[in-house]
Amino acid sequence: MSIIQPSFDQPVVVRGSDAEVVGAPTARVQLLADSSATGGALSTVRVTLAKDADGARPHRHNASAEMFYVLDGAVQVLSGSDIVTAERGDLLVVPPRVAHAFAAARGKSAELLIVITPGVERFEYFRKLTRIAYGQEPPDTLRDVQELYDTYFLRSPEWEAARR
Repeated sequence: MSIIQPSFDQPVVVRGSDAEVVGAPTARVQLLADSSATGGALSTVRVTLAKDADGARPHRHNASAEMFYVLDGAVQVLSGSDIVTAERGDLLVVPPRVAHAFAAARGKSAELLIVITPGVERFEYFRKLTRIAYGQEPPDTLRDVQELYDTYFLRSPEWEAARR
């Protein structure tokens, strides 16, 4: 068993009112704590999805697990080939190397706390996604940064069928 030893010695406090918010009108991301702030322990964001909104398309992380905690509403999450519907108070953790995606459940909105551990420096990734959503950068630029952000996109027939 290996244990990640984060390297930071002061508590991390992020005031919600001070946190940067990025994203598109239907999917907002509040940037809470990046890996550099937690000595590599974790990265965390709060995601708000409008009714029926997509969150992230299918992808995997090779080095990190991803935790989804539903603060409000309901969300569909792809985990491997399974589609799980999670509601307020539910928790789902996807292991490293497992395909996953998320979106608001049909007819619902959702608010999620997402934690990636060990942390990956990802705030610039979310800023990049925002620029892509507003047409300021082409979508294919994501291919160039997959390794940098440990986010590898893939196809999932199960997800495509569930989101039709």
